[in-house]
Amino acid sequence: MNYIILFLISFTLQVRAETILFLGDSLTEGYQLSKEEAYPALIEKILRKEKKEIKVINGGVSGATSASGVKRLDWYLRAKPDIMVLALGANDGLRGLKLNETEKNLSLVIMKAQERGMVVILAGMKMPTNMGETYRNEFEKIFPTLSKKYSIKLIPFLLEGVGGRTELNLPDGIHPNPKGHKKMADNVLKVLRTEL
Repeated sequence: MNYIILFLISFTLQVRAETILFLGDSLTEGYQLSKEEAYPALIEKILRKEKKEIKVINGGVSGATSASGVKRLDWYLRAKPDIMVLALGANDGLRGLKLNETEKNLSLVIMKAQERGMVVILAGMKMPTNMGETYRNEFEKIFPTLSKKYSIKLIPFLLEGVGGRTELNLPDGIHPNPKGHKKMADNVLKVLRTEL
């Protein structure tokens, strides 16, 4: 009898889908795209084709800054995510917000997720030069600093191979088009696969 119970528990644990939360802004939401074209949905589709039992939550909201991260994470905790890909901070940089505030906000999100036993992956971001070279350099340092401080994996640059390429972005030159989201999915998967 005990063997049957153990087998059932083991089987249940094996088939439970890992839940991956993508907590981000319009880049994650898939601005002006269908839900299926955004990189979180593309990642879910790719991994399911590989027979991985996963469930993806797209927690991207246009205009979101790092300050909204903690409250928004509270909302998604009910789904009990196993992994969180944290992709916030781009709007902080574009608005020239204080760098220490961005770092503090991201730290709070990371700590809250880790306290709940989540694996955290941080998506790095880079800025255009309009805020000045000093601000730009200091902004970009936030992500590797947090990765090291909290011993979490880092996607060096979410928009690697996408940013600045006309053919991979919408006419606004900021938000990726469907082809750009495919490249973003590749960028994320390189790191995400190591945690599955």
